[in-house]
Amino acid sequence: MNALGMMPLPDLRGKVALITGAGRGIGRAAAELLLQAGATVFAGVRENETVEGAVTLLLDVTDASSVAAAFAAINQQVDHLDVLINNAGIVSPIGHVDDVDAEAFAIALNVNIAGPLRVAQAALPLLRAAKGVIINAGSGAAFSPLEGWAAYCTSKAGLTMLSRVIDLENSGQGIKSFTLGIPPTNTEMQGVIRSSGLNPVSQIPKENLVAPAIPASVMVWLCGDEARGIAELTVDVRDDRFRALMA
Repeated sequence: MNALGMMPLPDLRGKVALITGAGRGIGRAAAELLLQAGATVFAGVRENETVEGAVTLLLDVTDASSVAAAFAAINQQVDHLDVLINNAGIVSPIGHVDDVDAEAFAIALNVNIAGPLRVAQAALPLLRAAKGVIINAGSGAAFSPLEGWAAYCTSKAGLTMLSRVIDLENSGQGIKSFTLGIPPTNTEMQGVIRSSGLNPVSQIPKENLVAPAIPASVMVWLCGDEARGIAELTVDVRDDRFRALMA
């Protein structure tokens, strides 16, 4: 995985993008790359987080009023949205099925599935105006069960299906949808995974983890015109089509 490299940036001048979970990790790297590509960026962040050059919005994807307030601010400034990246997500709770707390499990579903749904619902009118693209941050865990990851595997599988339904209902109006599988990456989330000691992902040496900018660069490349030619709805950072373009 550490052989992966950066994707070239598309020309996004004149484009407007919203990314959730933009205050750290992959989301922050993607917001910065969107800015480098020339986009106007609305960055959904948590309290005390900022992204220089972006319009930062306090955005809790689990709170309908927070989503509504964020889009009220967006609508005051723009009349369309070319890009929505649903990046906000959590891996917790980690634990075996017989021990995992059901309420914490429900929170994971709220963040990882209902959160992207809330944001997409608010964004769709603006996306239709621009025939925009939705990129949902996915995972290979959506397709492969992993010990201790009942919440994460289940929620990422649900997000993948949600993305397919969004495409079914909106592709005829010009909206493109992707779910992007992301390899183990050197973020705070990976620290939580490592501390659990469960399943092979927790054992990956830190030096073998992918730098956040690499999956972020694939996210941003998918925002460009060239990605419109990809027919698949579910793609992965490690796909040969991306490796061929990586530096």
